[in-house]
Amino acid sequence: MLVVGADGHLLDSRVGDLPDFLRPGDAVVVNDTRVIPARLRGTRVRGAAIARIEAMLIRRIDESHWRTLARPTKKLRTGDHVRFGDPSDASVCVDAEVDAKGEGGEIILKFALSGSALNAAIERIGETPLPPYIASRRSATPEDRAAYQTVFAAESGAVAAPTAGLHFTPDLIGRIEAVGACLHRVTLHVGAGTFLPVKADDTADHVMHSEWGRLDSATARALNRARERGRIVAIGTTSLRLLESAADSEGVFRPFEGETSIFITPGYAFKAVDVLFTNFHLPRSTLLMLVSAFSGRPAIRATYDHAIASGYRFYSYGDASLLYRAAPSASLPPLSGGRATD
Repeated sequence: MLVVGADGHLLDSRVGDLPDFLRPGDAVVVNDTRVIPARLRGTRVRGAAIARIEAMLIRRIDESHWRTLARPTKKLRTGDHVRFGDPSDASVCVDAEVDAKGEGGEIILKFALSGSALNAAIERIGETPLPPYIASRRSATPEDRAAYQTVFAAESGAVAAPTAGLHFTPDLIGRIEAVGACLHRVTLHVGAGTFLPVKADDTADHVMHSEWGRLDSATARALNRARERGRIVAIGTTSLRLLESAADSEGVFRPFEGETSIFITPGYAFKAVDVLFTNFHLPRSTLLMLVSAFSGRPAIRATYDHAIASGYRFYSYGDASLLYRAAPSASLPPLSGGRATD
């Protein structure tokens, strides 16, 4: 874990030392979304012609419709029938119709099942949507269903894991609570769009995909009380985006339930979050822009230079950073427990 102070000071530490950087009264906010087995494999039947199809669920539209990324898209047209699962056994498959086609391999599927029946079918026949750098080397295994979930996973709906939470164990949670920090849960169903690279030359031209999130009234009240005596510590960029979406201009949390497409870039005025625990992100990603907004571009540039030179691991199963929000008047605990880097 690389700790980055509000002044840009760097300290090499470990995730297990996270409680040392927390204070009594701090509110540690985690995302309790659960990853669904969003990769479906099936066959398209058009008369006597059969084609193998793979679809990645990316966003639920309603009880029976999903927005998906399908391949090969050239073999699909509106009205086509696709059977996912084992085509020889109706008890382990689910039927869908191509309701519409978009750009970039995106299609809308209308499933024959809906609601809880569709959810159960997806759980039965779907595969864990492993990150591309893993999926390109191997297929998902039954063990991935547990490994690609955080210890907080409870609310089904994500198609990618909130990976900062993968660092947490029951022991670490217990030690965080032992220092007097309180754990709070919010939900943001992570969509594939969060991780798409920014291809536009002007960030104003980048379309941020929306994601569904919830901050209930009891948690909003608890976080507002916590802000009076401690700091808001977001575990992961997904938790941060939900918190910033739910906070008003004065930083007061309001109950929130619905879609958010908040796109945080340098120049954004943070309203609620004081400290961010997150993994290392890739160039030209919206997440790298978010951390640059949080800690300042010069500090993040130095942070990533140091991380690369020191052998920190990137990607979903990589190492972590603890970022203090850049602010001239920030009151921070002294950094300790690692190797300082100027």
